[in-house]
Amino acid sequence: MNWPEIPFEPWRDTAHGLHLRLQVVGKIRVALAPWENHQWHVTLRLTPRGLTTRPIPHGNGTFSLDLDFVDHTVRVESSNGRRSQLPLEAGSVADFHETLLGTLDSHGIEVEMHGVPNELPDPVPFEQDTEARPYDREAVSRWFRVLANTARIFEDFRGDFIGKSSPVHFFWGAMDLAVTRFSGRRAPEHPGGIPHLPDWITREAYSHEVSSAGFWAGGESHPEPIFYAYAYPNPAGYPEAEVQPEAARWNDTLQEFILPYAAVRNARDPGAALKAFLDSTYHAAATLADWDREPLEWPPGGRPPVGGRKPEG
Repeated sequence: MNWPEIPFEPWRDTAHGLHLRLQVVGKIRVALAPWENHQWHVTLRLTPRGLTTRPIPHGNGTFSLDLDFVDHTVRVESSNGRRSQLPLEAGSVADFHETLLGTLDSHGIEVEMHGVPNELPDPVPFEQDTEARPYDREAVSRWFRVLANTARIFEDFRGDFIGKSSPVHFFWGAMDLAVTRFSGRRAPEHPGGIPHLPDWITREAYSHEVSSAGFWAGGESHPEPIFYAYAYPNPAGYPEAEVQPEAARWNDTLQEFILPYAAVRNARDPGAALKAFLDSTYHAAATLADWDREPLEWPPGGRPPVGGRKPEG
């Protein structure tokens, strides 16, 4: 796998503009899709070419929005056979918002959505965000290649677990790819207080004990692409736990373990380095929180190989 360089600063403006466009797409799904626990219904999923909303119910049919980071387009596809396409390119969020909703309207799809970004300071309503924003195709392509590589390792990690686990999915609010494991026990009520996110959303998301990991390409608060891992509730001794690889460290500000993307990219085996981070942070969380792990994990040698069948005999 090719793990490209993705320093945040050179594509900062493109990343912000892309983030806002992803929020427009995500909020369309929120407006129409049925609720799933921990707000899993809001997320986007990876495809070989980008991100998708998956089928969204509307009337007697469904439609989907697919962001293609190879051809840099957004496709609208309806179960009635209609298909439209609009470009991902430089321009304003207001123009993208108007064009996308107009395209949906031409399909007979009316959407009443919350038209203001989430999880961002000083949000500007989409229809009022007329600032011209760049769109660096190469930077977006590199970012997507990192998502695709990461998702492969996350999917393998997810397959090691037979308890309740989230999909490997993309949260457009914070623009991160994540996978979460659950102990099966309820958690104490989350105190809330996450900036720019309603407390009721946080409390529903963390209603049960979790060990979670993800990838974030960087932002204003931490302009470095990182992998992260955390637990809720945070068990005693977790920040001091020994985790792998050597470059992983506890971050007091974020209250989670972080592993710089550069450490993975430059490792002899990037996939193995990332898997070690996922395994060791989960092991620390589950051990220190005294999870009942026997029913949650495959027994030794118990996971079927690729192809789904164990050898005969």
